[in-house]
Amino acid sequence: MTFVEIKERLDLYEKLMRLDKPIGTLLLLWPTLWALWIATSGRPHWLLVWIFALGTLLMRSAGVVINDYADRDFDPHVERTKDRPLAARTVSTREALTLAAVLVFCAFVLILPIFREVWWLALIAVFLAVSYPFTKRFFALPQAYLGVAFGFGIPMAFAAATGEVGVLGWIMLAANIFWALAYDTEYAMVDREDDLKIGIRTAAITFGRFDVLAVMLCYAVMLGILAVVGLELAYGAPYFAGLAVAAAVAGYHYTLIRGRSRDGCFAAFRHNKWFGAAIFAGIVAELNLRPWLGL
Repeated sequence: MTFVEIKERLDLYEKLMRLDKPIGTLLLLWPTLWALWIATSGRPHWLLVWIFALGTLLMRSAGVVINDYADRDFDPHVERTKDRPLAARTVSTREALTLAAVLVFCAFVLILPIFREVWWLALIAVFLAVSYPFTKRFFALPQAYLGVAFGFGIPMAFAAATGEVGVLGWIMLAANIFWALAYDTEYAMVDREDDLKIGIRTAAITFGRFDVLAVMLCYAVMLGILAVVGLELAYGAPYFAGLAVAAAVAGYHYTLIRGRSRDGCFAAFRHNKWFGAAIFAGIVAELNLRPWLGL
C-alpha cells in the first residue's frame, strides 16, 4: 500500500469516527466534567481529567462507527448521511468493526488504573454504545436511551473519584437523559421526513406536532433537576448563574427550532455545546472561584 493510499484510508477512518465534528464528543464530555468537579468538590486529579477526556473521545468515536455500521443500509436514503463511508461503501464492514473494537480496547486500557467499580460500569457503557443504534428499530424514544449512553460518564466519574456512584450520580444521569431528549430531538427533526420514509423511530416522529414543546419541556426538567442538586449541595449564586445562562441558551434554541427548518434545527443541536459549557462554567465558578473570592 502506497503512502497516498494509506493517507486516503486514514482520512476515511477519520470521517467514519467524526473527528471533524467534535460536537458529539462535547456532548459526552460536559456531563462527565460536571460529575468530576462535583464529586471532587472542584479538585479533580489531573490524571482523572485526562483519562475521562481521552476516554470520552475514544468511546464517542467507537459509538459513531457502530452507529454507522448498524445504519449502513438506511443512511444511503437520507440526504444528510448518504456520503458517510459505510453508506457510500468506501469502508468495509470488517474495517469498521475492527476500528470500533480497537477504540473500545484503548478506552478500556485507559481506565485500568482506576477503581474496579469503574470497570464494571465501563462494560455497561460499552453495551449501551453498541445497543443504542438498534433501539431506533423498535423504541419510540431512542433519544432517552441515548441520554443514558451519553451520560454514563457521570456515574463512572463519581465511582472513579469517590469509589461509589451514590444517589447524586444517578440523579445527574437522569438530568442528562432529559438533556439528550432535548438536543437529539432537535437533531432528529432535521431528518424527520427521511426517517418516516425508511421506518426509523425517533422522538421527533413520536412527539409529532408537539416536538418543539417537548424539546423545551425537556430543557426545563433537566435544568430543574440540576437546580435541585444545587440546593441540596448548598451551592450559591455562581452555580445558579450558570444554570440561568444555560436557560437563556435553551431559549435561543426555541427561536431556531420553532419554524422546524432543517438548518435551524441542526444549528440548535450543534449549539448545545454552549448549553453544557454554561453549566460547567457555573460549577467551576461555584467550587473554585467562589471560595477564593470569599463569597
